[in-house]
Formats: sequence, C-alpha cells, structure tokens
Amino acid sequence: MHTKPTLLAVFAHPDDETFRPGGTLMLLARSGVQVQVLTATRGEAGSRGDPPLCTSEELAAVREKELHCACAVLGLQPPRLMDYPDGSLAEVDFSELLANILAVIEATQPQVMLSFSLDGLSAHPDHIAIGRASREAYHQVDDIAALYTVAIPLSVAQRLNMRQVRPVPDVEIDLSVDVTPVWETKLAAIRCHATQLGVTPLLRAPEEQQRLFFGQEYFVKAAERRPEHNFLYEALKEFLL
Repeated sequence: MHTKPTLLAVFAHPDDETFRPGGTLMLLARSGVQVQVLTATRGEAGSRGDPPLCTSEELAAVREKELHCACAVLGLQPPRLMDYPDGSLAEVDFSELLANILAVIEATQPQVMLSFSLDGLSAHPDHIAIGRASREAYHQVDDIAALYTVAIPLSVAQRLNMRQVRPVPDVEIDLSVDVTPVWETKLAAIRCHATQLGVTPLLRAPEEQQRLFFGQEYFVKAAERRPEHNFLYEALKEFLL
C-alpha cells in the first residue's frame, strides 16, 4: 500500500460523495490524505433539475461534470467513473463490478475504504449493490486496514422525521465528524450538483435543520484488520464530536 495516506470512496451516483460524507472527505484531503472517489454510474436516471437544466439525453454528461466540480471544490482527486447504467447496478454481473473495484484498488493502493452499508442507507438498489461489492473488495485485499460506511444516527433521523433512510442506533456510530468549519465549502460542493438540488428537501429546510444533517457526518466502521494503518482518527481528531 502507499506510504501516503489514501482513502478510496466507492459510491453509486454523482452526489453520493458530497451530500453525506463530503465535509469529512474535504477535511481528510486538507490534512494530507489522498482521497479518490470511484462512482459506478453517471446518474442519468436522476433529476434534471426544476426547471430542467438539460435534456434527458444530456443528463449523464451534465452529472459527470457536476461530479468533477464537486470533487474539485472538496479538494479531492479527479473522480473515476465506471459508467454502469443508473438504476441497474443490482443487475450487473457481480464479478465484473467487483473486478472493476479491485482494479481501482490496485491503482490507488488505499489503506481505508468508504462506501454504503449493506442496506444502502436508503435501501436504493444501486447503493446496496455498490456497498456489497465494496465490502467484498475489502475482504479480498488484505492490505486495506479498514472499511467504513456512511450512516445516519437514529436520533438525527427522528429529529428530522426522516422516513426514507435506514438509520442505525446511535451506539453503533464509530466516527462522528463536525464539518461546520468547512460548512460554506461543503455547500458550494453541494451546489455543484445543480440538477439534484430540487429533489433534496433538506436544502429548503431552516438552517438549523440543514446544519444538523449536512454539518455533522457519521460513519460506521464495518470492518477493520490493521488498526495501526487506520489513519482516520488521527487525521480528523480536531473535528471529532
């Protein structure tokens, strides 16, 4: 593995890297961690904006540009795309999907991986598929120290009356990060995903609720085999809740 701390974040769609873990990824990058985002689809089945910002035929290219914009704002490495059909990851040959993730692991040599949990956070089939493949990739590469998944604590979901997510009990949260020091930059990265802003109700909520959801980021340590090479706590120690 690289001597330089490296994290590989594997997600399904453009915007997955920003809305939940974007502040943490930015803080890691600022601390000297090389953060690489791998995105499985170009999000062509998502929203085009309200009013529409592009045609259906243009959406994949637009969302790819939005992804590059967000990663640049967050200070991450340029993203890598697998270009699978949006909405169909569950139907993709699992061994092929796994092989593609393993190829990026070989190229980037991460010590830590981040993805979705096996319930996909929102039960989205694409999220579930990429979470499952990422977990299997972790298990196949002995040099990766730890695998984390994005999470929402039950207490936060209840306060915000979030019924579309699969929260976890608060005691299962392993990493809680205060990203309010980079609040404005995270909002700028969110705005990169212009086509998706209208379908994100919390962006229209009072600022107190926005800060509760977007200003604090939570993660579950799904697996760990080499704690001495898990750099997250040290890199984020100033921002842990």
